[in-house]
Amino acid sequence: MKMFSKETYIQRRRTLQQEMKSGLLVFLGNKESGMNYADNTYRFRQDSSFLYYFGLDCADLAAIIDVDEDREIVFGNELTIDDIVWTGMQPTLKETCEKVGIFMTKQLKDLRDYIRQTQAKGQTVHFLPPYRGEHQVWLQELTGLLPSEQAAKASVPFVKAIVKQRNYKSEEEIEAIEEAIDISTQMHLKAYSMVRPGVKESEIAAAIEEIACRNGQTLAFPTIATVQGQVLHNHGYIHTLQEGDIFLLDAGAENHLHYAGDLSSSMPVNDRFSERQAYIYNLHLSSFQAAVDELKPGVPFRNAHLAAATKIVEGMKDLGLMKGNARDAAECGAYALFFPCGLGHMMGLDVHDMENLGEQYVGYADGMEKSKQFGFKSLRLARPLEPGFVFTVEPGIYFIPELMDKWEAEHQFTEFINYDKLKDWRDFTGLRNELDYLITEDGARVLGHLKKPMTIEEVMNAKNTKI
Repeated sequence: MKMFSKETYIQRRRTLQQEMKSGLLVFLGNKESGMNYADNTYRFRQDSSFLYYFGLDCADLAAIIDVDEDREIVFGNELTIDDIVWTGMQPTLKETCEKVGIFMTKQLKDLRDYIRQTQAKGQTVHFLPPYRGEHQVWLQELTGLLPSEQAAKASVPFVKAIVKQRNYKSEEEIEAIEEAIDISTQMHLKAYSMVRPGVKESEIAAAIEEIACRNGQTLAFPTIATVQGQVLHNHGYIHTLQEGDIFLLDAGAENHLHYAGDLSSSMPVNDRFSERQAYIYNLHLSSFQAAVDELKPGVPFRNAHLAAATKIVEGMKDLGLMKGNARDAAECGAYALFFPCGLGHMMGLDVHDMENLGEQYVGYADGMEKSKQFGFKSLRLARPLEPGFVFTVEPGIYFIPELMDKWEAEHQFTEFINYDKLKDWRDFTGLRNELDYLITEDGARVLGHLKKPMTIEEVMNAKNTKI
């Protein structure tokens, strides 16, 4: 079991305790989850907040921080002989907990009594919004709250206190993230060397995922490897690459401490981009640079999103697909016909960091309202940037026929969109590139020690390099 030093976890819990000031803080670890029967399980993944504060990467654990009693307890069960037969001998729960500075353990069944006694004393019980069905059932057993009540009664102060810590990455966290990004870059370089007519999407997906496994890592999220890039989350791997296609790869590794990398690449299946593919690719790079130019402490990430959107509108105007003032088209949301997703998201122990705690708390500062408008509603990060923030930058340009048809039928943004010119672009599909950034004291830097190709020249050089 890989973990940081004991002092790291002790300090994280101490900081949280000082921020919360009172109450019982409940952390539910994840359980094994069956794919089709109980003993045939999905790959285990521990809850990220549990990992952040306790570092224990094994199933069937829970923990509490009793702020009022200044007490920390991990609840779990010691291995039985049946467990040992199947998994081999493991350190005891007590031995493992001592490695993260926890010196009190109890059986898992004792957690319910501890929480009920706390409730009886009138002490506030803080829990996080559950994202798994088994957690909802467990919370009902522990607190008496029905699953339908739990999201509304999850502790907002608890959520905000965790976000306040986890949003700022320490040096050792940045090192872990860069390890994951370096492996992610190797995965993308492998794809560049494989892309050619006749290769199957599934072959590329298999080859890059082997790189993560060979390096003792796993995937941060299901791989997107597709020639249908206009489908933003396409996991089918059913196509064979053909001349004239653009291949889009969105893939990242998760390192042994479960920190994520997240990169995207777009590359021609031919020896070069066609003329119009090159135009859209270069327009995308311009939008990417416009966003990066905004990355400074104190600047809202929403500004970077709008800068990218405005640059895309300017390019679409040059093609005759849009008209009017580019900034106005970006501000009102007309740009989203070609860029319907957000520019990026926080990243760390989760590839979309802490999304289970709520985008409103992670990506938006107090007083900022998350838009409900198409396009802007997918902007997961909008708040002013601060040193220690780690996030993705991933503008894209997509031609989605179904969205074109819907907007045209509804006469949306006719003052900005030339619908009669779109018919010649319905088959273009889509593309994006993505890198991961850290906000520093005076700007931003790309994370990772290896360079991922982005310019047309770099893409073509990478395609000609065998890995």
